[in-house]
Amino acid sequence: MSLFFKIGLPWAISLGIVFFVGLELGSNSDPFSGNTLPLNSNENHHPNNAFHYNEAPKQLKPSHNNTLNQIAELGNGYPQVTYSPPLPPNLRKIMEDGSMVEKMGAYMDALRSMDENTLGLVVDAFEALPKGYGRHLEMKLLMRSWANFDPIGALQYAENSLDEKSERRFAMTEVLAGWASVDSRAAINWVKQNQEENPDSKQSGNLMVGVVKGLAENDLSSADSFFQNLPEGSAKWQASTFLAQEYVKLGTEEAILWAEKFPEEDERMKVTILGQIGSKLAQIDLEGTALWAESMPVGKASEQVMDNLLSRWTSKNPMEAANWASQLGDSEKKIQAMKSLTNKWSMRDPVATGSWLNTFPPSAELDPVVGEFVNRISSRDPEGAVGWASSILDKEQKQNAIGQALRAWDRKDPEQANAWRIQNGIEPISID
Repeated sequence: MSLFFKIGLPWAISLGIVFFVGLELGSNSDPFSGNTLPLNSNENHHPNNAFHYNEAPKQLKPSHNNTLNQIAELGNGYPQVTYSPPLPPNLRKIMEDGSMVEKMGAYMDALRSMDENTLGLVVDAFEALPKGYGRHLEMKLLMRSWANFDPIGALQYAENSLDEKSERRFAMTEVLAGWASVDSRAAINWVKQNQEENPDSKQSGNLMVGVVKGLAENDLSSADSFFQNLPEGSAKWQASTFLAQEYVKLGTEEAILWAEKFPEEDERMKVTILGQIGSKLAQIDLEGTALWAESMPVGKASEQVMDNLLSRWTSKNPMEAANWASQLGDSEKKIQAMKSLTNKWSMRDPVATGSWLNTFPPSAELDPVVGEFVNRISSRDPEGAVGWASSILDKEQKQNAIGQALRAWDRKDPEQANAWRIQNGIEPISID
């Protein structure tokens, strides 16, 4: 009997413990419901069964199947899913009632452990958030993580479940960006095929923008090549912003070189790109952007670059910007710059702008700049605007500026405006 207690009983207890642990490890628990799911289960958990990510919409399904075949043929398939630890059991409660920090922390934990088995739980947590623009960051993180293992399912969810006005376009762009950043060939092939099969799709532009955004994060050359072949339209304009952002990170010279090589045939797009580069460069290199603006030929492009440059410069150091604008050698470019400066500076500080303009004697060259100043201050100081308008030398410009200032004065104090008219030999208007 003593031998049994010394050897047999401990052996039996150990065997029982191993058997129990084996049963526990053979299942994967759903922390929200308490139910047990097999590790290899394909069940997709989602509230109200409103969405099943393996059911592709008609518009997306044909391209999905073909793309999967292309991936297999290229030997570029996705890695086997590695199942992660279960999500925190209080995730939904935190997402509904927790603080901002708690919500983001719990949501990030959920995303890190997201795979095909836990996808429904993460989507459930996301949908606990109020709909609309306020959850765009959470949506971006969800779409990017989802795209790593099932981009078509993520696209389908965006197409079927997200609001068309505030969320769908943004979400689809992020899915393609995530897909293109990890598997550019598959993403590009799918988008091209989707375009061929659905030429009138409203979402086509969002998909192309997403590809450019994703490529630009890892391979600017490929992103630029894809971008150059995009059809004209809003998608190309949106995509250009991502390229401009990435090229500026390479430095002033690289960014300018890329912008200036854009084909002259598409003048409108080139002006847009030059303006975007100018705006972004001005945030990090005012001096370099100013030198570039000086070297550009007069035209819409130089005007756009200077406008964006001065918008940034006047908010940082308006007098420095004013000195630069007034000393430009090319007279046409000088007036362009001074008008742009006056437009922006007078909105912030009309008194300082007026003091600066007073340092220049009246001249025909300065007339457009004074006219811009009158245009900006008329609603706030119509009497002062009339005085400035009276200093314009060109007769036609002067009449237009005075007329504008008087109309603003009539709305504010018609009696005083008429008194000025009488004093200056102008027929007063009737006051009802």
